[in-house]
Amino acid sequence: MTSVTSMSTAARIGRTLRGMPASDGAGVKLTRVIGTPQLEMLDPFLMLDEFGTDRAEDYLAGFPEHPHRGFETVTYMLDGRMRHKDNHGNEGVLVPGSVQWMTAGRGLVHSEMPEQQEGRMRGFQLWVNLPAAEKMTQPRYQEFAPERIPLLQPAQGVQVKVIAGRVGDVDGPIRQPATEPVYLDIELAPQATWQYELPEEHNGFVYAFEGEGVVGEGDGARALAAQELGVLIGGSRFTIAGGDKGVRVILVAGRPLREPVARYGPFVMNTKEQVMQAFVDFQQGRF
Repeated sequence: MTSVTSMSTAARIGRTLRGMPASDGAGVKLTRVIGTPQLEMLDPFLMLDEFGTDRAEDYLAGFPEHPHRGFETVTYMLDGRMRHKDNHGNEGVLVPGSVQWMTAGRGLVHSEMPEQQEGRMRGFQLWVNLPAAEKMTQPRYQEFAPERIPLLQPAQGVQVKVIAGRVGDVDGPIRQPATEPVYLDIELAPQATWQYELPEEHNGFVYAFEGEGVVGEGDGARALAAQELGVLIGGSRFTIAGGDKGVRVILVAGRPLREPVARYGPFVMNTKEQVMQAFVDFQQGRF
């Protein structure tokens, strides 16, 4: 649902936080925003990394072969090119503006390596949990080039890329019934405003990666600076306004699973025993 009605209550930012410097893969430098002591997870979201650098030495080593089981990875490329391969024979190149939603399920081994030797590499990787009933499902990909992602102008000075969820009568290309995710890339001109109705009961966050804005209404309005994440609470009516230089954010929400989480590195299961079994299966070549 995206029509804003007087019956809904306003969402507001319950807390803000900044990411922490981290490295992953073979030393790729990034900022970890979810998956830190500040915010270990926001059910069903396990991790959010922002990567962005003009320095080739920060990303050239890439992410060599590594396993996953029990969750989904969502890669949204803003700048640069990344080639992915897995041990099931899947391969492709993520270009600027493209999205890959990978369901690791029962397990796969994959790599993500830069296709460029210089220039800017920028984007996000989000980890989304899978419900217990789907953790051992067959791996699959939902991969969409930039032209497959709807770009709307729902209000004056507002542009929205609909990766997942619905804006008006336009649906994003990603489908995941387990968590019914919303994933929007929203850009507002200075002082422009927009309202969006989030699905009720979803957990959500907004992350500003360019400029600054204001989220919420009236006394509940709160400023959001660049590289700040705001955890949304209180209602489903999301309101955002661009600051003096405008703002660009990702708005992400999903149905919480409310299940036990046992995680170690690239394995996210419901019990420690299942995580230990994942190690055994990986070591014995069953992925």
